Amino acid sequence: MSELNLPMEGGCRCGRVRLKISAPPLLTMACHCTGCQKMTSSAYSLSAAIPSEGFEVTQGEPVIGGLHGVTEHYFCPHCMSWMFTRPEGMDWFVNLRATMLDDPSWFTPFIETWTSEKLSFAETGAVYSYEALPAMDAYEGLVKEYMSRG
Repeated sequence: MSELNLPMEGGCRCGRVRLKISAPPLLTMACHCTGCQKMTSSAYSLSAAIPSEGFEVTQGEPVIGGLHGVTEHYFCPHCMSWMFTRPEGMDWFVNLRATMLDDPSWFTPFIETWTSEKLSFAETGAVYSYEALPAMDAYEGLVKEYMSRG
């Protein structure tokens, strides 16, 4: 596993949409919900909560996909890679799919969510597991602990 060296760049599978992060994640996650399973065609999604001021799209224009609801899921319009999400009412961070980074080898999920919907074989090694989402008042402590671990 390598270290997170900032700034770090990434992009979709075809390379038409590129991005850059210049701030470390607030938290790293794996989500086992059936929605993420369907959108990733996998057992879970991996994401890093990047502070909004440390995230930018540097090339191309991603489009909104998924359910087209109040939470906006952004995709490459050409290869349809699910790149990041802007959760409703949480403007302070962008939920970046960690594997969109050119070097995601530093990534390990700190928490896993929606384990009530997880596939029986799916293991992430996350420090904390939640049957659904953590209580809103738990996030501050989770972020502090994650950040203190470097």
